[in-house]
Amino acid sequence: MTKILYIEEQLNPLELFAPSRDTGLPVMHLQWFAAEDEGRTEDPTERKMKKAWEDEGKVAKSSELVQAVVLLFSFAGIALMGKYLIAQIMDMMRFFFIQSCTIDMATGAGIAGSAFYSYFFKLVGPIFVISVAAAVLANVLQVGFRFTSKVLKPNFKRIAPSFKNWINKTVFSAEGAFNFFKTIFKVVVIALIAYFNIRNQIPRLANTVNMELTDAALVSLGTGFRMLMEATLFFLALAIPDMIYQRWQHKESLKMTKHEIKEEYKEMEGDPHVKARLRQRMQEIRRASMMQNVPNASVVITNPTHFAVALEYKQETMIAPVVIAKGQDNMAQRIKEIARENRVPIVENKPLARALFASVEIGDPVPEEYWRLVADILSTLIEVERHAQ
Repeated sequence: MTKILYIEEQLNPLELFAPSRDTGLPVMHLQWFAAEDEGRTEDPTERKMKKAWEDEGKVAKSSELVQAVVLLFSFAGIALMGKYLIAQIMDMMRFFFIQSCTIDMATGAGIAGSAFYSYFFKLVGPIFVISVAAAVLANVLQVGFRFTSKVLKPNFKRIAPSFKNWINKTVFSAEGAFNFFKTIFKVVVIALIAYFNIRNQIPRLANTVNMELTDAALVSLGTGFRMLMEATLFFLALAIPDMIYQRWQHKESLKMTKHEIKEEYKEMEGDPHVKARLRQRMQEIRRASMMQNVPNASVVITNPTHFAVALEYKQETMIAPVVIAKGQDNMAQRIKEIARENRVPIVENKPLARALFASVEIGDPVPEEYWRLVADILSTLIEVERHAQ
């Protein structure tokens, strides 16, 4: 009975079974059972997708839609400018037939060359402009107006021949299988479109031998143009599922592991441990500085034992009182002690002290819902000070 050893070391990954160097028994490489990109289960973040576009030019885009839109606009342009194009063709043929009989080849080559370029741009130029505009429009509708120069840089790894990478991408992948069946489907449908159109036009096409040259040309051109338009509409319909697949495939290719998500979050937001230490240090600095602000307080609101909140109010420059210091337990006692040393009024109001301590940060103004309570306290202190004088 043959034994199989399941080990990973000392094996050629391209061989399913290979003899072990130690025992000589057949061994099977566990890499054959490993899933590709194992653990990539999380959807890509906006940052990952943006980076893929900026660094590699990767974006969810259907080339089928671009081709269909270009063909559709180009043929529509030809149909709309049919009379103009035919007139230019007839004028060109007339010009060159006349010149062929009268031109001096020794001196008239320049005239013929300039005429050729003139007619060429008159015939091809409008269709070229329409095609370029349609291609830009199709791309902008899919991905928006984006531009990156990094994809223009030469990358020899992309053009270096690699049969292994080519066979994996074109045959042993979901993208390769999808493109293969899509190509077969397109060929079959286009063949059917050509077959039915030509079959229906066989009597007219056979009768072109008895027609004038222009009439025969119109019949042939009409049949060809009809086939091209039907094929273009088919490409446009095919572009919809292709666009859906391309978006799904693009998203799958950028999927991330949970570890990558955490690392990206750390890069964007910073290490949570570092942030916690910075927050703690900032709190220490703020506590040290707020004690220096207590002598400038207009009043200290207390619980009286658990909370103390120091408020400063300057009628000329402030819309509302501002919290300049606050503390709990020992810190509250220290605030009250400094306030007594500097003859700052201390007022006991348990609900207000608790509310201000919980809802207002140092340096922030008192919320509007507490204005009346604080105003009453300040006005009372002013009256007491006036009577004392």
